[in-house]
Amino acid sequence: MTVAERAGFGMRPAVAGNGTSGDEPGTEPAESVPTAEPLGEGARLDLTREWARSHAGEVLDALDDLVGLAPVKSRIREIAALLLVERARERFGIGSTRPNLHMCFTGSPGTGKTTVAERLAELLHRLGYIRRGHLVSVTRDDLVGQYVGHTAPKTKEVLKRAMGGVLFIDEAYYLYRAENDRDYGQEAIEILLQVMESRREDLVVVLAGYQDRMDAFFASNPGMSSRVAHHIDFPDYTGDELEAIGRLMIEGAGYRLAEEAVPVFRDYLDRRREHPRFANARSVRNAIERARLRHAGRLLADGGEIGRDDLTTLCAGDFLASRVFGRD
Repeated sequence: MTVAERAGFGMRPAVAGNGTSGDEPGTEPAESVPTAEPLGEGARLDLTREWARSHAGEVLDALDDLVGLAPVKSRIREIAALLLVERARERFGIGSTRPNLHMCFTGSPGTGKTTVAERLAELLHRLGYIRRGHLVSVTRDDLVGQYVGHTAPKTKEVLKRAMGGVLFIDEAYYLYRAENDRDYGQEAIEILLQVMESRREDLVVVLAGYQDRMDAFFASNPGMSSRVAHHIDFPDYTGDELEAIGRLMIEGAGYRLAEEAVPVFRDYLDRRREHPRFANARSVRNAIERARLRHAGRLLADGGEIGRDDLTTLCAGDFLASRVFGRD
């Protein structure tokens, strides 16, 4: 795991599954997940051993390495426990329907929703609930066309790539535009609804966005709301968590903070949180990138010989020059 990923801000690109043939989404032959031998009524099963065999704990451990997100981690652990128990019930022949795993992630930008979705895909794969374990991350533009007859092929192509894994739809509320009765987003929603119900054994859909806008989206699309079983809210990071994330990012980039820069960096974060369009870990990353630019410009302007410490140390001035402090 990279330092940036431990910071709760995944840097790995989402994996789009291999294209397959067929006119309808998910018509490719299913790859079966190996099933364990059925057990008789008097048999006993060691859940701890089954958990170890699944290696799902490794994914949850990686999730725990992320900064903050305590309620999110707790909910994902509960879901993992449910799925392990459901596998045990199946082996004993206890009939039950497959758990509904479609989810909604709500929260501000930069709170780790995509990173957690990546971990979720891997977790579901290890527990045998999806057969490939990849993540396909999309927005409205990937699903909705611009003219008649364009939306259905785009949406079905995305669904085809996502089959066997997790489809992550960021800012999902943009699919529905009530003010435009000629908008093609409703067509994409109808296709999604059909596949979320008919192919839920082979696809998990995660809708993401701001809490209030997702609430309005579900109110306008009750069919979508009824298909989403798990609503998980991602809280904004605290000042201490943002500082921890920033330190991990600085370390991962091969830098360190000069002693006098430590309180300045924290002051920067506190000020930046009060500005509009603050995006949690994204804003921290952008701040560090700008500090690196100022650091490089400072070294070049100073001229002369430099050493390793010069190349790896961010000073207070590299942050104080920010407009957050009223400077350019």
